[in-house]
Amino acid sequence: MHLDHTTTYPERHTHSAEPLRADGTRRALRIGLGGPVGSGKTATVAALCRALRDSVSLAVVTNDIYTREDADFLLREAVLPPERITAVETGACPHTAIRDDISANLEAVEDLEDEIGPLQLILVESGGDNLTATFSKGLVDAQIFVIDVAGGDDIPRKGGPGVTTADLLVINKTDLAPHVGSDLQRMARDAKEQRHELPVIFQSLRSERGVAEVAAWVRARLAAWTSA
Repeated sequence: MHLDHTTTYPERHTHSAEPLRADGTRRALRIGLGGPVGSGKTATVAALCRALRDSVSLAVVTNDIYTREDADFLLREAVLPPERITAVETGACPHTAIRDDISANLEAVEDLEDEIGPLQLILVESGGDNLTATFSKGLVDAQIFVIDVAGGDDIPRKGGPGVTTADLLVINKTDLAPHVGSDLQRMARDAKEQRHELPVIFQSLRSERGVAEVAAWVRARLAAWTSA
């Protein structure tokens, strides 16, 4: 086995979906959230909905393989009115529906915009996947990748396109670091080495700040999208 080589990843769907609707108005900003199973994607989506819903018209599309588990969680938590939450059952590995064949997700996104009326923001949550999970640029305009400290403090160093290329990396559950032996400073250094100038946010939804920094990043992306 030869390990002295550089791994490259294929570019897929290199053209973003058109930002304008047929009537010339700007469509909703689409932000994808991906990451491994149990990293806290759904909890982050729920927290973002609570933080943004009073000032931003938003909706959510979740992805699960054979269930509506994540959508049902958001509905039970009442983070948005039920008509603003929809689910895609991928029937295969989650990355397939967010990167390779995005038709079901595109349909869900477009149906939300048609049925609810003008939306400013749509969050598309991937089902739990691995470090190679990325969204097609034909589906979302920006990507957040969520990992957690309980998964090991070597995850940023391992890289993979989810960690290295996402517009925002969220290192979640920092409150668990003392209990699982994760070194947050090491994770910060490794993330900087992998991502260079791309932003990284350390987050604990149990803390007073919670999702505030991620919500501020989303607001900044939305402001840039609206004014473009």
